[in-house]
Amino acid sequence: MSELKALNELMAYCMQAVDSVNDGDKDALIDAIVNSRRTFIYGSGRSGLIGQLFAVRLVQLGFDVHFVGEMTTPIITSDDFTLLISNTGKTSSVVQTAKIAKRIGSKVISITGVEDSNLSRTSDVTILLDIPSDETTSRIAPLGTIFEDSAHLFFESVVCDIMEKNGITEEEMRNRHAIWV
Repeated sequence: MSELKALNELMAYCMQAVDSVNDGDKDALIDAIVNSRRTFIYGSGRSGLIGQLFAVRLVQLGFDVHFVGEMTTPIITSDDFTLLISNTGKTSSVVQTAKIAKRIGSKVISITGVEDSNLSRTSDVTILLDIPSDETTSRIAPLGTIFEDSAHLFFESVVCDIMEKNGITEEEMRNRHAIWV
């Protein structure tokens, strides 16, 4: 398979997955970010990296954001919002974080590729990315690549929606961008 054909197929699968997200669930995510005191994000492995990318953008938008597990992460409270990322919805550290956040009273939203999972059952809202699984997807995008790429693209669209909703300009975001002197 040519590289371009594989890339086009990957992009088509990602677009399909992002398009499958329920608008109400996306709005619930935006409202939770905008209306909570702080946002806490967690995922394991590559899902965690996608969460960190989103956390950076939220900081640039002006929100107080923390990635769970970092040494300087404060304690989650009931005034905070927790976003959890897991393709399978059964990653033990992610599910355990959801349970702890719920027990504390934090609003919990998850993004996953599996609707009926431990993570989705623990979450207040589940954002489902409809990820096909067949021979083609495992050949061009093994081990959750479509989920991770789709989640990243979905989060970037959320950034744009927040910018529009709150009247935030790219210049304002640039002024919050990390600068090393």
